[in-house]
Amino acid sequence: MLRALMTAAVALLVMAGAAVGDVKTKVVEYESGGVKMKGYLAYDDAKKGKQPAVLVFHEWWGLDDYAKKRAEQLAEMGYVAFCPDMYGGGKVVDHPKDAREMATKVRMNKKDWLARAEAGLKALKSQEQVDGDKVAAIGYCFGGSTALTLAYSGSPIKAVVTFHAALPTPSAEEAKAIKGKILVCHGADDPFIPKESIDKFKEALDKAKADYKFESHPKAVHSFTVPGADKKEIKGMAYNEEADKKSWKQMKDVLADTIGKK
Repeated sequence: MLRALMTAAVALLVMAGAAVGDVKTKVVEYESGGVKMKGYLAYDDAKKGKQPAVLVFHEWWGLDDYAKKRAEQLAEMGYVAFCPDMYGGGKVVDHPKDAREMATKVRMNKKDWLARAEAGLKALKSQEQVDGDKVAAIGYCFGGSTALTLAYSGSPIKAVVTFHAALPTPSAEEAKAIKGKILVCHGADDPFIPKESIDKFKEALDKAKADYKFESHPKAVHSFTVPGADKKEIKGMAYNEEADKKSWKQMKDVLADTIGKK
């Protein structure tokens, strides 16, 4: 009797383990404008068939461990997640001066900026696990602006969620070209995003009757989703656990509504 109970218990544990699945990760090499990129893919190897997918655009520091961790979290939820490399060579920096220089160089050439975002989308859609009709994009800081830029191009992505992002103002044509839902998760006390930028962003999307929501999180500043942001010792950057958890839950709801995973 004891042996039978033990056998049953082991069987239950094995079944439970199988249900959890196995998140796999790998580097995906691709190109944009002759520049070699090294993106990061995460997916649940236990899932069969085509799966909905999410682009995860990194902060201005480059494709670092934070972006990769977010991709892995999405993979645990059942999505195929891909972090495009927006700088080339998988480059990551620690000093804000270097980060600013790299992000500014990309943003100054809007055509190249969009091309790199589109190359990341193409690399994601080329993965055998991906349902190309069910793709969303999220982004942090510089990555949030990148996700918005992709949406402004008329890309068929189903949703964009930004976290503590700068908010580039779309032209009237760009705002009308947006095809998916947009959720902006903003720190109410973020000193880096001028009120004027917020007002112009909202005005443009309102005029275009875009499907968007602007969520302002109280007492949150820049990088409020990034544990350890305070260690950068940059005034106006700090982690806020409440805002982090709430914004992640809001993102999950948007993804569930648009590409279909709870």
